[in-house]
Amino acid sequence: MFKYEDRPARDAEVVLVGRSNVGKSTVMRELTGHDFSTGGKPGVTRKPNHYDWASESFMFTDLPGFGFMSGVEADRREEIKTDIVQYLEAHADDILAGVVVVDGKSAVEIIDRHRERGNIPHDVEMFGFLQEIGIEPIVAVNKTDKIDDLDERLDDICDRLGLYPPWQQWSDTIAPICAKRGDIDALEECLRDRFHAHSRDDLLKFVS
Repeated sequence: MFKYEDRPARDAEVVLVGRSNVGKSTVMRELTGHDFSTGGKPGVTRKPNHYDWASESFMFTDLPGFGFMSGVEADRREEIKTDIVQYLEAHADDILAGVVVVDGKSAVEIIDRHRERGNIPHDVEMFGFLQEIGIEPIVAVNKTDKIDDLDERLDDICDRLGLYPPWQQWSDTIAPICAKRGDIDALEECLRDRFHAHSRDDLLKFVS
């Protein structure tokens, strides 16, 4: 049975996707000004958090976190991921941007660890999946306050995603942010680019 059927009827949407505990809810708060606290426990967000405006046919959506979650069985984790994939496929035509939020400090190590085990890392898989369904992804590299050599780390993330470094040439795709400190300027700039590319300059006010 398809989940998340209580989606508001909006014809333009920005979705946030990513592993559990990477700070998606904090990014959502900074984008909307509305607190979506989930209690700090990974995997608490189990259904989409939508934030829309009554007078606008637009919304931000924070989708549940995927991947490893402490205390959550493997079958349930896989079910959550399937629900997310089905949601993205069903609403791809209305999604102007898919933002993959990653923890900048740990993303490279997590990706490498999965590859060493012969698995496709979740972040890489989601990045490719969004492209497959016609949604050009933006990668919000969060928690940059914890990274010593940011340029090197961003180059490594590009490399793992199949983007040729240096990262600066992907400034419309790679957005270094620190949501906890309210620094999401790079992400907002990427979203402005996407809105403009979709001829939706009427939405620029939401990321100004």
